[in-house]
Amino acid sequence: MPVPSTQPAAERKLLRDTVQAKIRDAIMDGTLEPGERLNDDDLIAWLGVSRTPIREALAELARAGLIEMAPNRYTRVAAPTKDELLDAYRTLGVIYGGVARLATPRFTQAQRNKVLKTLDDATAQIEQQQQGAVAHKGADLYALWADHCGNAALAQLCRSTTDGLAFKLRVPELAELVPADVVLPELERLKAAVRAKDPIAAELAMEAIHLLPSRS
Repeated sequence: MPVPSTQPAAERKLLRDTVQAKIRDAIMDGTLEPGERLNDDDLIAWLGVSRTPIREALAELARAGLIEMAPNRYTRVAAPTKDELLDAYRTLGVIYGGVARLATPRFTQAQRNKVLKTLDDATAQIEQQQQGAVAHKGADLYALWADHCGNAALAQLCRSTTDGLAFKLRVPELAELVPADVVLPELERLKAAVRAKDPIAAELAMEAIHLLPSRS
């Protein structure tokens, strides 16, 4: 009788997701550095699981843009480059302009205060020429918006794409390519829009922060 075979499949899927989350977190917090080779035996020893869920997890992370894989050559943490930065940054603007439009009027006051605090912190860091610190926690900042947009399909798109895109911002040239004097005024406009619960102003400010062309 084939019915029992469904349970192991569910267990493997859950194990893969757990492994994926652990490797993802190690990449995002810098434990696994850009360009670092990922060896199956080392991952098995670290995670205490078999090769199959590890390979499944690595394949998912490769699709997300956090892992680079070349069959029979290497599996390694992606290494962001200057040439990829602006495309990734503007893509985030395209996605999160719409997210901001949906989320801004939906925030509870507590959520609104939290978003405003993160924007204040980002402003202070950019003013101190610490754009790299903002980029390092970029995925978490974007998640605050996606989690409250009220659109399940868009939230899923954000979950599947934001890590890889935000990771590409972690290059030394970030401050050069995303100038503080352009971003800081738009951050103030975004904060004002969040306070005013103005979805259109929030969308436009989010797009401008990400260097998208203004709408005529």
